Amino acid sequence: MRPSLAAVLIFTAGVPLTLALVVINPAFWPFGLEFAGLILAAVLLDALATLRKGQIGFSAQVPARIYLGETARLTLTFGPTRHRRDVAIELLLNQTGSAAPQTIVTTQSSSDAPWTVTMPVVPYQRGRLEFESVSLRWRSSLRLVEAITTMPIGQVSDVVPNVRGLYKTGLAFLAEDAQFGIKAQRQKGEGSEFVALRDYVPGLDHRFIDWKRSAKHRRLVSKEFETERNHQIVLAFDTGHLMLEPINGLSRLDHAINAGLLLTWVSLKCGDLVGSYAFDAAVRHYTPPGRGMNTFARIQHASAGITYHPYETNFTLGLAEINVRLKRRALIVLFTDFVDSISAEILIDSIGHIANRHALMFVTLRDQDFEAMVDKQPETFTEAASAVIAQDFLQERAVVFERLNRMGVACLDVTVGGLSVSLLNRYMAIKKQGLIG
Repeated sequence: MRPSLAAVLIFTAGVPLTLALVVINPAFWPFGLEFAGLILAAVLLDALATLRKGQIGFSAQVPARIYLGETARLTLTFGPTRHRRDVAIELLLNQTGSAAPQTIVTTQSSSDAPWTVTMPVVPYQRGRLEFESVSLRWRSSLRLVEAITTMPIGQVSDVVPNVRGLYKTGLAFLAEDAQFGIKAQRQKGEGSEFVALRDYVPGLDHRFIDWKRSAKHRRLVSKEFETERNHQIVLAFDTGHLMLEPINGLSRLDHAINAGLLLTWVSLKCGDLVGSYAFDAAVRHYTPPGRGMNTFARIQHASAGITYHPYETNFTLGLAEINVRLKRRALIVLFTDFVDSISAEILIDSIGHIANRHALMFVTLRDQDFEAMVDKQPETFTEAASAVIAQDFLQERAVVFERLNRMGVACLDVTVGGLSVSLLNRYMAIKKQGLIG
């Protein structure tokens, strides 16, 4: 507790009053001391009668997970004070992380029942929000004393990508499975697991004709496969400086994580094992591939810790490390970006070392601003120069994608709006073609 501004002003007002009395009559100087003592006594009595920190019970309910782009609610519960009078209390939440600053909230205490205060939390970026404490301030009955104290909270919330609206897209890809309930279903197609032989009919892939058995049965017989459900899928996120560029209000990395989490959900539903990996100048995160929907919660929780780093990505280190950690063939979905064909040489060389052992999907986000510059009719010399530079940039990117395609890498260069659906379509195509196992 400390004297309020009103108490300080009243006390200091006694100084000129005492000087005025002394000027009138020097014998009046004791009145100044008596006035000061009276004010100090009033402050002391007011402090003894006011609410104390020990009389306030406190607990906090912090959401374990906050979705980016939404407003979460933090609930503070205070116990009955058992004080003779209710007091107006000002609250200020102390938080660490990228979120909207908190404002002072005023609440009224209760002497006989608990009361709650709800405070909004609006995150700006993925990561973790630490709620350190809440500061309280109230004044005494005579407004001569001001009490300031802090209630510790010490809890952390994970700010994770908001993928709840994308579940509808994922369910559309699993509709064929959903109509059969929990009954096991075999999906026949260009998988990697042999099922049976069947008579060849026009329209079937001639690559699956079993010539040896066809000669034995004296008719064309074709092999039938089903899609395997035990593949390893690893989402590899480039967290370097190129992935920090914002597109439609979110960074490239955030868009990649949103699409990656949707792919995780669908892959786990399909029976595959999914893990996650993040790197730039160093390896930042690794979650080993796991199965079951508990893995989705684990990867979603880990995505909050995939932070932004203003460093250049070391593809040689990052891809070599993931190649060592994976003991069996897997589908590596690499979310990254590059500037031009020259800077992509190291990237292509690093991909070449793992493309033979693992299936690789190379995912980038197409910048529509460059396409708009090329398509726009130039009216000035500056616009014409910008169009030429943009055209050269797009051609260099096309050269990189062509080289990767020749190496057997599945390339996906799409806009933000089509990223999730295109990623799921390519994943389904790779599975049916049996390119993973």
